[in-house]
Amino acid sequence: MRVYLLVMALAAVITYLLIPAVRTVARRTNALTPLRDRDVHTVPTPRLGGIAMFLGFAGALLIASRTSFLGDVFAISNQAWGILGAAGFIVVLGMADDIWDLDWMTKFVGQVLAAGILVWQGVQLVTLPVFGLTIISSTMSLLLTIFVVLVAINAVNFVDGLDGLAGGMVAIGGSAFFVYSYLLTRSTEPTDYSDLATMVMAALVGSCLGFLPHNFSPASIFMGDSGAMFLGLTVSAAAIVVTGSMDPGTAIEGLSTLTLPAYLPILLPVAVMIVPLIDLGFAVVRRVGAGKSPFTADGGHLHHRLLALGHSRRRAVAVMYLWTALFAFGTVGFAFLEVELMVPLLAVVVVIALVATLLPRIVGRRRHAR
Repeated sequence: MRVYLLVMALAAVITYLLIPAVRTVARRTNALTPLRDRDVHTVPTPRLGGIAMFLGFAGALLIASRTSFLGDVFAISNQAWGILGAAGFIVVLGMADDIWDLDWMTKFVGQVLAAGILVWQGVQLVTLPVFGLTIISSTMSLLLTIFVVLVAINAVNFVDGLDGLAGGMVAIGGSAFFVYSYLLTRSTEPTDYSDLATMVMAALVGSCLGFLPHNFSPASIFMGDSGAMFLGLTVSAAAIVVTGSMDPGTAIEGLSTLTLPAYLPILLPVAVMIVPLIDLGFAVVRRVGAGKSPFTADGGHLHHRLLALGHSRRRAVAVMYLWTALFAFGTVGFAFLEVELMVPLLAVVVVIALVATLLPRIVGRRRHAR
């Protein structure tokens, strides 16, 4: 665990220290987020924060590759280098979009190519730990992997609309993923705790933590598409590594016998990304229903709805943090704790989350009643 925490700390420190330099580059290249009707910021703000996040992530992984504990993770296969290469590619694509505002088709093709790099280096879905399902067709494996990566990339990109929102949500969900992956590794490999997905999530969470002090409201820099697409791709890559490499018939010591642990490798990535995925789904339905492209920007995202309810920007972000933690850590809890404990605990947290979400309306009704 100490090595993973060191990886997380390294990613956080490198990212934090690089932000001022990246902010200067963003201003000199005019990579500034303009003021638009759907935006909540009041002054043009530098983006390109994803560059610092990637460099923090990459620096931590490169240092990890030189340690005796995690060195074998890089030596056994090309997956770690594939994730690093695909992440670098998607950051360059996002950087170009942050500076020159690429059209949606160019970004889509670039996202497919990034996912292709993952597949090329062996990061792909080969098995699904449900009913022992094995994906026999290489074409099906390729298409399903690319689909998962594209959904994750665009889900994070769609939800990135308030200061600290996307970075904080990925940090929270990624922390739950990190805990699950680490405990899973300890259960399945009691003599060797080194694991690719755990290492990737540690570095990813660290890069988010290093970025967030610069991104909390009022933000001095945005992550931009370079950051949002980087986060989505990296989370999906870690999820694919866990899901695609797990033997569906393996009994996992330490998991609750009263739950369905075999489903967790699939359910957890969904739980980690559930709020961005819901936002993505509503956005696609809303835009297609209006006869527009699903990539057309609008002001109907979940964070916009929270603002419309009367939340301040910071409270809206806190509410979405709360729901993310509820789904992510709730799912992990069902893996390692008994149902009798988890159900009442989650029920209390759900009530708290609902009250927090609807608080402006509740307070408004009481004032009106007076």
